[in-house]
Amino acid sequence: MKIAVVGSGYVGLCSAAGFASLGHDVVCVDMDKDKVDKINRGEPPMYEEGLSELLSETLKNKKICASAGMESIKSADFIFITVGTPSKPDGNLDLGYVQKASEDVGNFLKIRGYCTIVVKSTVLPGTAENSIIPTVERISGKKAGKDFGVCSNPEFFREGKALEDFFKPDRIIIGQYDDKSGDMLAKLYSSFQCPLKRTDLKTAELIKYASNAFLAMKISFINEIGNICKNLGIDVYEVAEGMGLDRRIGGRFLQAGIGFGGSCFGKDVSALLHKSQELNSRSQILEAVLSVNSKQPTRIVLLLKEKMDIRNKAIALLGLSFKEDTDDVRDAPSIAIISELLKHGCTINCYDPRAAENMRKIFPSLNYGSSALEALNSADACLILTGWKEFNNLSDKDFSVMKGKVIIEGRKILDRNKVSNYEGICW
Repeated sequence: MKIAVVGSGYVGLCSAAGFASLGHDVVCVDMDKDKVDKINRGEPPMYEEGLSELLSETLKNKKICASAGMESIKSADFIFITVGTPSKPDGNLDLGYVQKASEDVGNFLKIRGYCTIVVKSTVLPGTAENSIIPTVERISGKKAGKDFGVCSNPEFFREGKALEDFFKPDRIIIGQYDDKSGDMLAKLYSSFQCPLKRTDLKTAELIKYASNAFLAMKISFINEIGNICKNLGIDVYEVAEGMGLDRRIGGRFLQAGIGFGGSCFGKDVSALLHKSQELNSRSQILEAVLSVNSKQPTRIVLLLKEKMDIRNKAIALLGLSFKEDTDDVRDAPSIAIISELLKHGCTINCYDPRAAENMRKIFPSLNYGSSALEALNSADACLILTGWKEFNNLSDKDFSVMKGKVIIEGRKILDRNKVSNYEGICW
């Protein structure tokens, strides 16, 4: 199959490389010329486990390339729209990139034959029907269902494990405009061994939002339980383990800590909440999910202040990305924590295996170390904010270079057999 992927972020590039590795001919389309050049050199513009190797392999086999426009594409069986949908200040989605992609697809279809448009960007229910299809029809002069197909195909990638989720998905959701559109996309996914559910467009769009909102809710719930556990002297991880043994609950996303971040959960819950308000169907649960998460990061600073006077102290921060195995700092809990520490005149010495350069764009004046040991040197206290596996190897010897001995985890990663004196935000 010939596939064009419009948008080369986490979802777009991982999907493109994945399809290319399966033997399809893929063109990545992106307005960012620098990003296009990097992809064609085999340099992913973001860190994602295994992506560099897979991109190099598919480039070598001439199964993938990148372009700054769709003009060079002679034909396509599928056009995947994978552009970003950032939040507006009011919590609603900014569909500017989706609108531009729809216009580009419309111009492409003016002089090309039938193909299926696949919306993989996260968009609210009704977007494909009320925005994307009318735009493509208006510009191309063609009709959906007759001259081109349309499907919604939401992604469920975990950053850091996106390729694993591409090749071994839990499920594939196909929202179809008509049977022909759905049949074509189902054929593309025919080699995948997982449940495949076909729905209409709006239902598929809402499945994505409902899924992310539920996972975010689990995180906020266990953080609330964790805050109770802290006051009772109970390890919330033991509570979560006991809960997770119930098949109805399961243990995933019950890891308490400093809250969720990244480009999906907060944005998607906010957008769904905004939609519910538009429909006069207020969601108190969604409001609570966001409220709990907004307060959770700075609880670690409050705990630190109970241990010491933090004014003008040197604080080591280990981990900056919103989770391990990614360089993404979008909405990372570390941002709120850094801001709070700076209000108290703290000197911040930080280390992250992947995310330092991205965080430097937000906080250029922090001291960015090349190792955990460098960040810990002469620090008055240490806060661990990301569960990078390498932090599990830290020992009392490593922490001995600190001036003070206050160590607090925001993600449970330290080993009790190696580190003798520390505590967690919820345990």
